[in-house]
Amino acid sequence: MHELRWNPLIRQWIIVAAHRAVRPWRLTDKERVSCPFCPGAPELKDLASWDVVVLPNKYPALVPHPGSPAQYGSPLYVSREARGVSEVIVETPMHEGDFHTLTLSHVSKVMKVFKEEFEKLSRLEYIEYVALFRNKGREIGVSLSHPHSQVYALPFIPPRVASELESFKEYYGKHGRCLICDVVSHEQAVRERTVYENEGFMIILPYYAMWPYELHVYPKKHVKAISELSEEDLKLLADAIRVATATYSRLLKKDAPYIMVMHNHPSKGDYHYHFHIEFYQPYRDPEKLKYAAGIEWGYWVFTYDGVPEERVKELRKACDEILEVIGDTFGKCA
Repeated sequence: MHELRWNPLIRQWIIVAAHRAVRPWRLTDKERVSCPFCPGAPELKDLASWDVVVLPNKYPALVPHPGSPAQYGSPLYVSREARGVSEVIVETPMHEGDFHTLTLSHVSKVMKVFKEEFEKLSRLEYIEYVALFRNKGREIGVSLSHPHSQVYALPFIPPRVASELESFKEYYGKHGRCLICDVVSHEQAVRERTVYENEGFMIILPYYAMWPYELHVYPKKHVKAISELSEEDLKLLADAIRVATATYSRLLKKDAPYIMVMHNHPSKGDYHYHFHIEFYQPYRDPEKLKYAAGIEWGYWVFTYDGVPEERVKELRKACDEILEVIGDTFGKCA
């Protein structure tokens, strides 16, 4: 079954994809020989050599040619076909690792592939938004540990981005400026929440963070989507992402889990928007997870455990400690 069901209470589409319940789950060491992303796997048998590769998702949430959804004969229950694209970007042939364990050149290639997939999928007439994201770690439910990201090309604009579009529009209407451009300018001036900065990007623990060690990567120049980044920009973005993941690992003293999401301009239309990346990290200290509780799940009201201006000191210290270790960095910690 592939279909979209409309939730009339919160006014958003829910993807129904029953077959995803049987996808592989947390391979053991003995089972790694069957990892679908390792060299020699059936999915990769036609590739003699590769460093980054894009594969169709074997258990897709959306497909280009879905069947017609069931109709339930009530205005309360509205469905539509789940037409879209689901891909996996396998970032390295190595079974374990993270962005900061790859070279800067390699991560730059990954960013270039992100850009290419965004551009390619955005051109499809039925796609409204291309979601590029990365889930890492058992703590957030990752089923395969081999380094990879995912792409969901959606036939609608997701609610989180729709809300941001409204905020950007309102802010521009009141002030005549971009919201994130002003955030960047303010953070450059006050230096209270900055973790790392290179020529093109800033990493900050935002004033409005929801997760204890949440990090946002903001371009210093105004760009709406990854498609507007030059080759040099992509290298600077790769640098920032390597620093962000290395900082998490040093902070927690382990292979750190996180969710990374790229927020791009929608594929169609013209909106006030500023490309950025958000990292959500589930720990509130090296030994304790922050679980989303009733107030977060039930009401979408997050409670921040701590004070961002205090927690950023921990991130800065970890950032300082990793710069010489990972090498090939362009910027400096705050």
